[in-house]
Amino acid sequence: MKSIQDLDTSGARAAETFVHGGTRYLVVPQLAVDVPGQPAMITVGDSDIDALVYCWQGEGFVPHARLPVPGGEDAEFFEIDGRAFLATASLKSGTGPYDLNVHSTIFELKDGAFTEFQRVPTFAAKQWKHFAIGERHFLALAQGVTMEGSQPRHPSKSMLCEWNGERFVEFQQVESAWGYNFAFFRIDGQCFLAYADHVAPSRILRWNGERFEDFQLLDGKTGRAFQFFEAEGQAWLAFACLHDNTVLLRWDGNRFVAHQTLSGPGGREFVWHEDADGGELIQINFLLGSREAPITALTSVGYRFADGKLVPQREFPTFGGTDACVFDEGGQRYLVVANSLGADIRFRTPSKVYRLDAKTGGRP
Repeated sequence: MKSIQDLDTSGARAAETFVHGGTRYLVVPQLAVDVPGQPAMITVGDSDIDALVYCWQGEGFVPHARLPVPGGEDAEFFEIDGRAFLATASLKSGTGPYDLNVHSTIFELKDGAFTEFQRVPTFAAKQWKHFAIGERHFLALAQGVTMEGSQPRHPSKSMLCEWNGERFVEFQQVESAWGYNFAFFRIDGQCFLAYADHVAPSRILRWNGERFEDFQLLDGKTGRAFQFFEAEGQAWLAFACLHDNTVLLRWDGNRFVAHQTLSGPGGREFVWHEDADGGELIQINFLLGSREAPITALTSVGYRFADGKLVPQREFPTFGGTDACVFDEGGQRYLVVANSLGADIRFRTPSKVYRLDAKTGGRP
């Protein structure tokens, strides 16, 4: 794996890439920018900044647009009936005191231009996840916090919204407190949603034909993200926890069971990509320690299966790593990693674009 580009980002919280109209885009929401004179802390900064939109040109990304996404946490691209949308999640606004009651914006993409389509009242929004069941389209929203002094004026529970042909409307709330992530997947014709929460139990929900219902509660505190994938003839679910172990779960035909501990604390996000060698699970690590005294210079890991277990095959440095995505262009495979916080606990830290080895799937 070779670093080919540094992206000038500040508090990058996600990396979403997609192709529309023959152009590859990359969207990087940003949490905050450093304020001169403020101490180096993850809880400060100016959150009234833009999400960055890039286009692929030649052998790298070039700036394309900026979108008003204060306290940006996520961007999710999807299409419905030939229309292209980008749902963005905003955690907060302001420069202090901060307001967690923010409108998160869904943009529509036409001819390379992003225009506001719908503003959704959210409370400390972290992530959108689009999925479809039959002809029905849904957006799952992970949101909420339980910090003292944070008073919700907007809906605060994580929830599912459904497309009604004109816009998204609330469909179902999810038992939640401090939501971070949804992952949608299918097994044996059944539809599931995995939901990660920092405070409430993380859980797996199953579609009963009318709505999602609790299927399985998971061990592990401070849930952050899931990655479902199929490999070695089995179905797997990786589960990242920030202050607990990050684990790999295996579907036994009826439920998910513990299979392997991948790492200790620090886990934040995953990306799975298949290749000629089977596939690789990349785990992005965020930080160790507390919000007040974080250690952000960590090592993230790429795993591959060997003898029924995931084994580290490569390591690479991340700085408050929050997300990653893999894509193919011109016969090459690339990895984008979002870094949110430098070793000096400042938001201004570059996100990275790597080129992976196409012949070996990126092994060192």
